Amino acid sequence: MRTRLTDMLHLEHPLIMAPMFLVSNVAMVAEGMRCGVAGCIPALNYRTVEDLRTSARELKLAKAAIGKGSFGYNLIVNKSNPKAMAQLAALCEEGCDFIITSLGSPEATIKAAHAVGIKVFCDVTDLRFAQKVEALGADAVIAVNNEAGGHRGDLSPKDLIELLRKHCTIPVISAGGVGTKAEMDQMLAYGAEGVSVGSPFIASEEAPITDDYKQACVEYGAKDIVLTERISGTPCTVINTPYVQKVGLRSPWIERMLNKNKRLKKWVKMFRFYIGMKATEVAAQQVTYKTVWVAGPSIAHTKAVEPVREIVRSLVG
Repeated sequence: MRTRLTDMLHLEHPLIMAPMFLVSNVAMVAEGMRCGVAGCIPALNYRTVEDLRTSARELKLAKAAIGKGSFGYNLIVNKSNPKAMAQLAALCEEGCDFIITSLGSPEATIKAAHAVGIKVFCDVTDLRFAQKVEALGADAVIAVNNEAGGHRGDLSPKDLIELLRKHCTIPVISAGGVGTKAEMDQMLAYGAEGVSVGSPFIASEEAPITDDYKQACVEYGAKDIVLTERISGTPCTVINTPYVQKVGLRSPWIERMLNKNKRLKKWVKMFRFYIGMKATEVAAQQVTYKTVWVAGPSIAHTKAVEPVREIVRSLVG
């Protein structure tokens, strides 16, 4: 199928392997490119900017050898990510096909990326922000709906896609609610020109996470996904493990109180983001009772740990 997304990124299928904190890596994205789709990695998956540069160089070499597909990076562009400008500069210098922005204004990213020929897609959950990023020059919007994993939106896939298609002229890429080819086809039928899919790839052989995390995506289902404020201070979907049940889903009362103070709110958010990211990092990479595993309801279709190529095949047919 040809859409504006496949034309823009020179893809065989209108599919982006979504950026997932601690999960996405070079091996997964390279395998995705071999399948003719795009892959994206969070810049925060790399401890240093030099590590980020190295991954971009590796993916450029992989793409040249493979001869198809595209790769990009996700940037958190608000104040919770003090490395954002250094990461952006590195990506613009090393080169990639696209950048996906999240949680802040993409204005600086769009200007810098476009200057070197990099496309910019922006996460949005509503029409107001979608129109803002289109006015800033975004190349597409990632429409994050209420079935997405991680930080999700409030609108259903159908409502959000149709709303954005009606009022925006740039391509709409739907994020959330896709775990099968039928679901991918449905998003395209609503008017999306591509889909961004994450959770089905958690239980991939190439993912650099524990077998326990992967197996949890096999054993748990959509009904086991809950929203917690304890990762970033903003509701985020996780698997409802016994540890998550024990600590609860709301932020501690002291944080909720401090968040009401305009001067302190930024620092409280940064502290919660740091603590939450560390907790998910430990759970993803080590055997621990503190199991905070981020995932979306589309893990309902995950029945086994499989190679990326098999997961892509199940989505595109």
